[in-house]
Amino acid sequence: MSRRYDSRTTIFSPEGRLYQVEYAMEAIGNAGSAIGILAKDGVILVGEKKTTSKLLQTSKSTEKMYKIDDHVACVVAGIMSDANILINTARVQAQRYTFAYQEPMPVEQLVQSLCDTKQGYTQFGGLRPFGVSFLFAGWDKNFGFQLYMSDPSGNYSGWKAAAIGANNQAAQSMLKQDYKDEINREEAIQLAVKVLSKTMDSTSLTSDKLELAEVFLTPSGEVKYQVCSPESLGKLLVKVGVTQPAAEAS
Repeated sequence: MSRRYDSRTTIFSPEGRLYQVEYAMEAIGNAGSAIGILAKDGVILVGEKKTTSKLLQTSKSTEKMYKIDDHVACVVAGIMSDANILINTARVQAQRYTFAYQEPMPVEQLVQSLCDTKQGYTQFGGLRPFGVSFLFAGWDKNFGFQLYMSDPSGNYSGWKAAAIGANNQAAQSMLKQDYKDEINREEAIQLAVKVLSKTMDSTSLTSDKLELAEVFLTPSGEVKYQVCSPESLGKLLVKVGVTQPAAEAS
């Protein structure tokens, strides 16, 4: 039945489904996992790096984490080339707002404007939906720390803890069990690493398969986006107990 209605994004099936948009969401299920957790003193983003070949030239920058503005960052699951287009769009929108109003763009307004772009690609003929999901972490003066998830349909929603990418259903159910409202950043990092270690396809969790970033406030009140170095991440994995010290040293 679906074959008659899945050739274009603009055609609804008799059941009211847009198959091309659903297929785009399926593509994200094959991407590396990513987890976001909202803590009382910040937001944690953790991402799984899928490609870890010894022949691959390691990137100096992060593979899944992107800074959009001083107060907003995101983690990506899906087709990275699609993500790059949307991230550049978001960066331009954030800078235009700052230029016009002389203050940072509210996090939800930035997410909504990007999702409006994504939605347009599901409504007009000849366009393909963006095969990418995002977790946005940020802080603004209106609502403090925030975590949003968006998918290829253009929908977005606020979350306390969320997972996208491979095995996201299993990760989401684990987060639902273990998340506590008054969790701090350190506990959030441990929870994210624990959940990722149990839901990742690979048998062992090492610092070269993982990326971790935090959005938090400095003592002076400035919003800071910080990516954890591989060395710090290796020590953290040993501390949490998902990696053996000997393996980390080798």
